[in-house]
Amino acid sequence: MELGIIGKRALVLGGNRGIGLGIARALVAEGASVVITGRDATRLGEAVDELRAIAFERGGNSQQRVEGRTVDLARVSTLPAFAAEIVETFGDIDILVNNTGGPGYGGASGRSASDWNDSFQEMVLSVITVTDAFLPAMRKRGWGRVMTVVSSGVVQPIPILGISNALRNALVTWSKTLSQEVAREGVTVNVLVPGRIDTERVRLTDAAVAGKERITVEEAQARSTATIPMGRYGTTAEFGALAAFVASEPASYITGSLMRCDGGNIRSV
Repeated sequence: MELGIIGKRALVLGGNRGIGLGIARALVAEGASVVITGRDATRLGEAVDELRAIAFERGGNSQQRVEGRTVDLARVSTLPAFAAEIVETFGDIDILVNNTGGPGYGGASGRSASDWNDSFQEMVLSVITVTDAFLPAMRKRGWGRVMTVVSSGVVQPIPILGISNALRNALVTWSKTLSQEVAREGVTVNVLVPGRIDTERVRLTDAAVAGKERITVEEAQARSTATIPMGRYGTTAEFGALAAFVASEPASYITGSLMRCDGGNIRSV
């Protein structure tokens, strides 16, 4: 299937590792120009080199670009200037992938006000601020894709991720509201929900569960795998393929949706 995104410009937040990098790989492979972000300059540089190699191997589009930018999403006041710099040096963004890190582990009770506020700034307000910066140009052009990566905790709360469960749900309802505002202007807004995708973050979560339950990490992983009908963790390539399709021209009638890539792990329909 021709996805129709050759020459489109994409910004993938947190694209230097894990799910974000998986999405960036898929978009580059489909011919999109991609700029990724991250806080770790070394990891960012390594990811850019890898994505440029994918673009080179693909060939066929001499105008395709891959770039990286360091940014701290927790510093919300700096994000409008960051967005302006992206537009000036890379061009207007057609495909925006909102993908942020998660908060520290713990339940929903007994957390400090600063824990909640700091996480809200980095996980929610950053996404809204960045989207607001790029959305007007999408609406003017009559074409745009906004995708926000959350967590399966928005559907089936994860016990050790109390703050994440709560705040990521705010992004779900924000996305649904926004989708209704921009649908007639050719901009789609969707939420992508990963299940147990094999990333550093998931491995850290397994370690946190092991510590809480006083079992080995291997036992925690086995317990988690046993709950997945497919009997394994997903790959970042599989999740990236979902994102690439949602970004595509054939997906132009999909908006305001929450789409899961979880191997059947979430029990609700």
